[in-house]
Amino acid sequence: MDTQIIYTILAGILLVISALGTIFPVLPGSLLTIGTLLAWGWLLGSTASWWTAGIGMAIALAGWSASAILTGRKLKEHQVPKGSILFAVIGAIAGAFIIPVVGLFIGFAVGLFAGESVRRQELSGAFSSSWAALKALGLGIVVEFGCVLLASSVWVIGLITHFATR
Repeated sequence: MDTQIIYTILAGILLVISALGTIFPVLPGSLLTIGTLLAWGWLLGSTASWWTAGIGMAIALAGWSASAILTGRKLKEHQVPKGSILFAVIGAIAGAFIIPVVGLFIGFAVGLFAGESVRRQELSGAFSSSWAALKALGLGIVVEFGCVLLASSVWVIGLITHFATR
């Protein structure tokens, strides 16, 4: 079997894992996409693979940046402090061990609500700011996931072009 085919299969597997990594933040989604595309472009070394890697990495980097900026802006807009986010992260870690698969998300939400409840000393304000923070994080995940999928689509076009022209 040709080594370029092996590299391409491995890159495809890593891109699927990176897409899952944007949904399950335990895995570094966009970073894995960027690294995979760079390695694939370098290992194949054709004009098509380099163009594909460059375009795909730019899209993944844009999604990663947009996710961070959108989420940060929304959290600042709703005045959710870093302390509440720390509670949420601790809750997510605990939830991942207590409840398989969905515990990460449930733990994050419970931890965020607990942090906001302690800070605000009222349940209605804690609920509204927690809900706003969860929507902001959800928007960030959707944007990053969409950009990783778009970068992966560019990769599919690039691999077809690469193998058709070699």
